Amino acid sequence: MKILAVVEQRDGEVPGASREVISAAASLAEEAGGEAHALLLGGPEVSEQAAALGAFGAARVKVAAHDALAEYHPDGYPQVVRQAVEEGGYDAVLLPATSQGKDLAPRLAALLDVPLAQDITRASVAEGALELFRPVYAGKAFTQLKVDASPVLATLRPNVFQAQERDGGAEVESLEVELDPDSWPTVVASFEATGGDVPDVAEAAVVVSGGRGMKDPENWNLLEDLREALGSEAGLGASRAVVDAGWRPHGEQVGQTGKTVAPKLYFAIGISGAIQHLAGMRTAGTIVAVNRDPDAPIFKVADYGIVGDLFEVVPRLTQEVRDLKAQG
Repeated sequence: MKILAVVEQRDGEVPGASREVISAAASLAEEAGGEAHALLLGGPEVSEQAAALGAFGAARVKVAAHDALAEYHPDGYPQVVRQAVEEGGYDAVLLPATSQGKDLAPRLAALLDVPLAQDITRASVAEGALELFRPVYAGKAFTQLKVDASPVLATLRPNVFQAQERDGGAEVESLEVELDPDSWPTVVASFEATGGDVPDVAEAAVVVSGGRGMKDPENWNLLEDLREALGSEAGLGASRAVVDAGWRPHGEQVGQTGKTVAPKLYFAIGISGAIQHLAGMRTAGTIVAVNRDPDAPIFKVADYGIVGDLFEVVPRLTQEVRDLKAQG
């Protein structure tokens, strides 16, 4: 079985979700007695990142370097990936279920005329075929999928599959592409970054999340102060109720319909712990919950819980963090 992992790059850097996809592809290919390859698209300088991908299990890295591919394009990227898939004769193609992957994968499925398995959280090989699993009903059950098509096309949920470094390197080769950007019907005017210097919640090592218990969006400064005290690796998250109310942007939403996070440390402040939210943060290393309701479901998954008024607890917690940081 030959499996292709489609790799994302942002400003020439490969994010964690793509490393996870490469590792997953390598594990599945090894289980099936095959080989995993990676496809990296980007501008002329992207080739510098290719060799490092072998550390995550790619036996071969194909690089499609072109000025028109420096940033993601909904017309150009699917065209190039289809070329790589058809030339390589792959049995399966895996992509990260990021915002880019969720845009690219359906377009690729249409070009290849195959079905798409979305948001996969577990995968294995049985009788020479891929078995894929995805959560349904807010994580209460799982759907088992066997795709009767070639190649099998699937997106993997970020922060679920672990990126594992392996011994050995990858053979790097160029994928020759002929592109005519002027013929593309879509024009990408610009990309606008959100969050400033704050890390994306899906990639942050520490996440401070707030829920309806914050009572008002103007109180979010309490969480921002805590995040700043924790350091540059900390990001801000929010529950679905908060996002639906318009208090915070959708990019910060943690949960079944938001982002899945796996930080070393997760603060759930004023969050009751609905199952939809728990589905997005269960894989956190250490969970700290602050809620005035001692029966809140969040305490069932928390490693540390504080029952109290968050408007009293959070400022004191922030000051304690600052004091510890000052002590070195």
